[in-house]
Amino acid sequence: MSKYSILFFLVMFMIGTDTFLISPLLPTLQAEYGVSTGNAGWMIGAYTLGSALFALISGPLSDGWNRRTVMICGLIGFSVSTALCGFADSFWMMLLFRFLAGVSAAFTAPQVWASIPAVMPPQRIAKTMGIAFGGLAAAQALGVPIGSWLAAADWPVPFWSIGAAALLLAVGAFLLLPDMKPSRQTPASIISRYTPLIKSGKARSGYLAYLLLHLGSGTAIAFMGKWLADHFELSIGGIGNVMMALGFGTLLGSVISSAVVRKLGNTKTVTAGMLLLVLLYMIGPHIARLPAAATVYFMIFAVLGVIFPLVMGLLTALNASIRGTISSLANSTMNGANTLGAWLAGLLYVHLNGYVSIGIFSAVCIALSLGTFRLGGLLGSKEAQARQTSESA
Repeated sequence: MSKYSILFFLVMFMIGTDTFLISPLLPTLQAEYGVSTGNAGWMIGAYTLGSALFALISGPLSDGWNRRTVMICGLIGFSVSTALCGFADSFWMMLLFRFLAGVSAAFTAPQVWASIPAVMPPQRIAKTMGIAFGGLAAAQALGVPIGSWLAAADWPVPFWSIGAAALLLAVGAFLLLPDMKPSRQTPASIISRYTPLIKSGKARSGYLAYLLLHLGSGTAIAFMGKWLADHFELSIGGIGNVMMALGFGTLLGSVISSAVVRKLGNTKTVTAGMLLLVLLYMIGPHIARLPAAATVYFMIFAVLGVIFPLVMGLLTALNASIRGTISSLANSTMNGANTLGAWLAGLLYVHLNGYVSIGIFSAVCIALSLGTFRLGGLLGSKEAQARQTSESA
């Protein structure tokens, strides 16, 4: 079964790396295309926009198709569109290819989360979820350095390299994955596939809690670099080193997530983890020394690495026949929360006592998320959840 874990890790790592890939290239590409700093940011935004817009339809569509075929086609599209970015000779061509890469990612990533319960035995689902999320965490830590190292030769090299790697992953998915056709007839329309989630109180509360969780964490992350520069007078390189270290915290948390859940169960893991997050978000902005602050936020990222795979596993277990829809809606929820969090972080940082207000806001969001999880019924005993996961699989 390890072949599936490795494949899913690499797919999520590749998608995550492409997300962060362009960040170190922005100054070079801005000069290459002669665009303003504000417009240059759209080379990142085009990717996330394509992913966010198509995530809501890719999941429902894929629930009626063979997930193996969808993942392979998504990886091929991702490979081609990313490689074409290296040939873009104008700003608008770059935006188009980045948008198409985001669209391809919107079809590919949900298949990972939806496929894990289909190909893994129930006792290994949580562990594989953690490994797949670890791919995103590793990309968060290594995406910027990888982009910088590859770009040392020439700016198109990172795009061609990621495109070639994604094509190899498509071949790997073709050789390794079994067919995953829908087990029974699913609703015909996209809207109707969301109906079971809309009608389910457990699903509604689960997605609200998931939104609050990402809103709290996303708001804190959005202006962390600004706070590190203002509070500790770090250079851009120093900020990058700190963020890379925090990314390894998320990776560590995702690796140990399944072991923690087996030891404590779902409810205790989420409750203890979120209460710890509330405390750490409150005290983090007040720490005066960089090593201590980095330690606190490393712990925050590690706890988030434990919680996120667990919550994704609980969401995908809601309805086995629409796992693609569930995963895509979770992806859109995450993107929406992070977008809103970035906007709110700017307002809080400028108008309400800097990063201290952001820490308070994040703590409140996490506390509300915990309350929603507890009251909504998505959490349960370790034994009950194991039975639910087994039945769904």
